[in-house]
Amino acid sequence: MKFAILFANVGPFVDPENLARLGRKAEEVGFESLWTVEHAVVPCDYTAEYPYSNTGKMPGPENSPIPDPLLPLAYLAAVTERIKLGTGVMILPQRHPVYVAKEAATLDVLSKGRAILGVGVGWLHEEFAALGIPFDDRGSRTRESVAAIRSLWADGPSTFSGKFFNWGPVESHPKPVQAGGVPIVVGGHTELAAKRAARYGNGFFPGRGDVPTLTKLFDAVAAECARVGRDAGEIELSAGFGGGGPDDVRRMEDLGVSRLAMGPPAFDIEGVERGLETFADAVISKL
Repeated sequence: MKFAILFANVGPFVDPENLARLGRKAEEVGFESLWTVEHAVVPCDYTAEYPYSNTGKMPGPENSPIPDPLLPLAYLAAVTERIKLGTGVMILPQRHPVYVAKEAATLDVLSKGRAILGVGVGWLHEEFAALGIPFDDRGSRTRESVAAIRSLWADGPSTFSGKFFNWGPVESHPKPVQAGGVPIVVGGHTELAAKRAARYGNGFFPGRGDVPTLTKLFDAVAAECARVGRDAGEIELSAGFGGGGPDDVRRMEDLGVSRLAMGPPAFDIEGVERGLETFADAVISKL
């Protein structure tokens, strides 16, 4: 089992020294990856329902800092050596795939092959409106963006023709270090997100983590893979982890999960470091 830290670019980790300490300590005690979140803007008094809390609102006030997801990962690449660096998630339909391909490939080069591109379709319709991007097109725009990005990572010039994006022939360099390109992990909490992962993801990361929900979503991945003729074993399954011991980890392994992701264990950096050490001693070292 691999273990990940979520929300690596918010709260105390907006401060560069705290971010560096998080990355180094997580790497030291055996965590596999760090993941950043994204919102370009948070519209004041938004009415869209945040799907991952009972309140329908994101944690913290609307003016809480949410740095760009990629720049902190590039910073972490310079102060760590082994830990992987993922967006969890980038709201892909809000970005042009040419820039995403270039930025993710650059991060992969700078980190020597440690980048992971986690993507989602988004939920905050007022944010899409502020960016001038149609909310209702976000699913099809995401699917096309993934294909476009992979065409730019492939060897040789890229030519692309789609509903939203068209170019070619063009050269995009550098290419990712990882064979086959940066892994693309699809995030989301619905069966439609599971189907997206089956169609074009290297991984699936559900936004909700109780066992019945995960079972339903993972079954949806397998069913869609069978429908499109893809091996479901190609898709790495991740899940959130709210705490527990080695037996809880093994129950998640029985579901097919190979990565468990948790939030930082405290809100101050000293507490974070102690919490990571405690988790490593109580869980990681026992597996």
